[in-house]
Amino acid sequence: MVDIQVLGGPVERSEEILTPDALAFLGELHERFASRRDELLAARGARRDEASRTGRLDFLESTREVRESDWQVAGAPADLRDRRVEITGPTERKMAINALNSGAKVWLADLEDANTPHWENVVGGQVNLADAVRKTIAFTSPEGKSYALKGDKHAVIVMRPRGWHLDERHLEINGKRAVGALVDFGLYFFHNARELLNRGSGPYFYLPKMESHLEARLWNDVFTYAQEARDIPHGTTRATVLIETIPAAFEMEEILYELRDHMSGLNAGRWDYLFSIIKYFRDAGTDFVLPDRNDVTMTAPFMRAYTELLVRTCHKRGAFAMGGMAAFIPNRRDPEVTEKALAKVHDDKSREAGDGFDGSWVAHPDLVPICDEEFTNVLGDNPNQLGKLREDVSVTAEQLLDVRSTPGNTTAAGLRAAVDVGVRYLASWLGGNGAAAIHNLMEDAATAEISRSQVWQWVRNEVTLDTGATVTADLVRELLADVRQSLTDVVPAEHLAPAVELFEQVALADDFPDFLTLPAYERI
Repeated sequence: MVDIQVLGGPVERSEEILTPDALAFLGELHERFASRRDELLAARGARRDEASRTGRLDFLESTREVRESDWQVAGAPADLRDRRVEITGPTERKMAINALNSGAKVWLADLEDANTPHWENVVGGQVNLADAVRKTIAFTSPEGKSYALKGDKHAVIVMRPRGWHLDERHLEINGKRAVGALVDFGLYFFHNARELLNRGSGPYFYLPKMESHLEARLWNDVFTYAQEARDIPHGTTRATVLIETIPAAFEMEEILYELRDHMSGLNAGRWDYLFSIIKYFRDAGTDFVLPDRNDVTMTAPFMRAYTELLVRTCHKRGAFAMGGMAAFIPNRRDPEVTEKALAKVHDDKSREAGDGFDGSWVAHPDLVPICDEEFTNVLGDNPNQLGKLREDVSVTAEQLLDVRSTPGNTTAAGLRAAVDVGVRYLASWLGGNGAAAIHNLMEDAATAEISRSQVWQWVRNEVTLDTGATVTADLVRELLADVRQSLTDVVPAEHLAPAVELFEQVALADDFPDFLTLPAYERI
């Protein structure tokens, strides 16, 4: 008998989500899969230690046969064949409605990096998703403005659960914290899989933070069991995997293979990928030191290698290749800033479409037409570019790891920006908002991760800034004090102080914390 304890407080309509049958389903998932999750997380550490010591990763010899044999992933369901524009965002009610109405082909409904695991968000997000699936979602703001779905054509829902590393402390199963990924997946699947199929869609997921094909195999087994347990046809669950860790970049084909019956595609992230490189090679010396984060564009040699390999790998196997995020938020008060930023979005999406990507991400509804325009310029009436095989691409391990060729500088302004943005985001996160508008960009947890990681890396490697100053822990603490003072009238005091403390903790610790969301979670 599985013992399930709900430790979280009351949330509006939680009785619709945390039903006895739904909780029993979560218990079954945990009994079958939680221990394997634990083993895979332990394996991550050993692999990271080896990579950090040697400064090397390579394609796996043990899976060469998978890479060299002939196979394809399952064909896409009808409503996932055209993904030229995908809008991302949390499952907050108003933002969900705006995303569904945005004109994007897909809404990445985010229970991960754009969400905070406050219990109200975990359960309330499931309520909002259930209403969105059933087309009944509506919202009235405190000012009396009403929001509802428009017309009969809305973005297809693809839900992103938490990564394998995150637990859910408000649910205990057999005396242990529940696995956040299984909670998010399990509740959504239990309540919506059949309803989605009845409406001509299906249970579709974006899977984050994976580091190996064995982690993909675990997800595949979860899908297979869930479909059997809920009498859902095998293969109707679909996954798009974010390749946002450096080890996953070396196992793209194997990840596709493990999920081949349930696979939809791969996505090329950015900030999390850079964060992963710093984490993996944290003790490998200056060859892996990155310049200011805004200097590390998708055209840097190692980033080009990664994205071109992703397109080639996906199309070779019949899977979709999804491009990265355009995070800009139009500034109504500064048309010049907006004009320059939109030009960069055009260039970015044009490059992705030209490279063979099948679609890309935006964070704001105003960017949907731009992404649509640039991809339609290449796609025309075709739904995707699966036929563009990119057989001209050949990428080596050395190219994927060629961080030292990245152009750019390490500057005092870049260091201050990392501290400023990191503190601002953490304050927002601690307050319950995981999708924060900061300096005309929609930021999520990946922003804070790359910000604190770069600070840690620069301190560890005693990087010299453009001013001639050396980055030290004392210099960072001085900046933190200055940033804290500058944000006194901007950020609520109850969130500012812990945000500063948390940033210092994860940016200056002797041992690099794997994820800042782990200590952050203990503060909410």
